[in-house]
Amino acid sequence: MTSGEARFHILFVCTGNMCRSPLAERLTRSVLGPPFMVTSAGTHAQPGMEMAERAQQVLTRLGGDPAGFVSQPLTAELLAGADLVLTAAREHRAESVTRHLQAAPRVFTIVEFGALAAAAEREEITRHRDAVRRARALVEQAQALRGLVKVDRPDIPDPMGRWNWAYKAAGRSIAKALSVPLELLRPSPS
Repeated sequence: MTSGEARFHILFVCTGNMCRSPLAERLTRSVLGPPFMVTSAGTHAQPGMEMAERAQQVLTRLGGDPAGFVSQPLTAELLAGADLVLTAAREHRAESVTRHLQAAPRVFTIVEFGALAAAAEREEITRHRDAVRRARALVEQAQALRGLVKVDRPDIPDPMGRWNWAYKAAGRSIAKALSVPLELLRPSPS
């Protein structure tokens, strides 16, 4: 394994980094450990904010842990260091590419990436025993399928300031969209 394949960084992006991207980050962290590094950021985030209380409740019900989470603004440096960028909505995808053009091939909405992963050739991904190689193969498959797989609703609506049902709906959408990618990337039982 080369030093470049020692880890795989997944970055989730939303607006304030208080609801959708932290939910996705912490759900992913609950499944994937090293060599995966999972972080999140917001296009308009105030640094150091806690996850929204309703988002914390939804995350806990889904099996994630909100403890210690603090928001951070999206930067070109974060985008440059990410192997995969998954955004809550198309506006965040566009903003991510605007901030770091070289990231464009590896930026998808969460829902879009889930649909592309579901359409991918599983054997081309799961044949790799090394987790980082498996992740890179999944991203390559998603890139090859981009534009070929129809995604009707690629955005996860922002629940911030809305009723509990909006947070629950966002959590369910995120969990559903991540189910196939996480299944493909999770460590195999020894």
